[in-house]
Amino acid sequence: MRDNFLHHSLLLSSSKNIKIMNPFGFQFAVILLLLLNTIMVIETQAAYVKPQRVTCYKRYSKCYLKYITCPSECPEIHPKDPYAKECFLDCYSPKCEAVCRKRKPNCDGPGAACYDPRFIGGDGIVFYFHGKKDEHFSLISDVNVQINARFIGIRPAGRSRDFTWIQAIGLMFGSHNFTLEATKAENWDQEADHLKFTYNGMSLSVPLGHSSVWNSPDQNLELERTSATNSIRVTIQEIVEISANVVPVTEEEDAIHSYGIPKNDSFAHLEVQFRLFDLSPKVEGILGRTYQPSFKNPAKSGVDMAVVGGDDKYKTSSLLSADCNSCTVFTSGKNVAERK
Repeated sequence: MRDNFLHHSLLLSSSKNIKIMNPFGFQFAVILLLLLNTIMVIETQAAYVKPQRVTCYKRYSKCYLKYITCPSECPEIHPKDPYAKECFLDCYSPKCEAVCRKRKPNCDGPGAACYDPRFIGGDGIVFYFHGKKDEHFSLISDVNVQINARFIGIRPAGRSRDFTWIQAIGLMFGSHNFTLEATKAENWDQEADHLKFTYNGMSLSVPLGHSSVWNSPDQNLELERTSATNSIRVTIQEIVEISANVVPVTEEEDAIHSYGIPKNDSFAHLEVQFRLFDLSPKVEGILGRTYQPSFKNPAKSGVDMAVVGGDDKYKTSSLLSADCNSCTVFTSGKNVAERK
């Protein structure tokens, strides 16, 4: 009898506890939901970035002093996130429209020179130019700019030509010169920087880190890192914009193409894409000639692995010379501003 009484008392006590806890549990759930909702609102507000506005300061641009709002998908001109697309307004386009674009070279876009080396001309046609290892060739040759490339390469036994890649580019503009190169890496490490620069023959350093910037004293040349290491954007006002990456030849690429890459060299090289401005109708160079108004590309559209020659036409004596047989006469000694 006593045990039954105790059992009944415990059940009653448990029942009372349940009744007492129910209101507290409900209130707790409501408070928790409110807190979660508040956190979500705060996170949403923090994630929202007010779109910036862009404009053009070139009087001949159709977008001159027209302020265009950036798309919500890419609200910032210089995003802090290295993987985010940037807001971009092309002052040379007939459209006054801000668009999103990647900050690194697009190897499938016009003006690209990537891989071993594969070019995409201003006409959009894909072609290959192999050149020779340890030699220099003119990519773009015009009255106000000369851009050359140094090729590195390897020739496995039994092959009639070199496998080649672009290891460095050299630019001459006005009275200045600039070089950009991929430094040799025995074993590839993406966290280590493999970019090297010179300006007017002197080494220069761009601080490591995404969006780090260096400007020349006259402000005509700007370098901006587009990732913490191994990616850069080079801008020469009103002449050219170059996006570049340093990359290795991967084991997969080596296996597919039978390059024969040695174990002690990753063959670090450049992937580059050019945006060219104010070109003359007589622009020359492996890539430059494809921007001529009357140019007929010997590489037909849609043809796989179209290879064009021209070693004898476009070979230069050094990375910073304009002495190729087909080079346009480069007008040195004038500042960018003086040509306008």
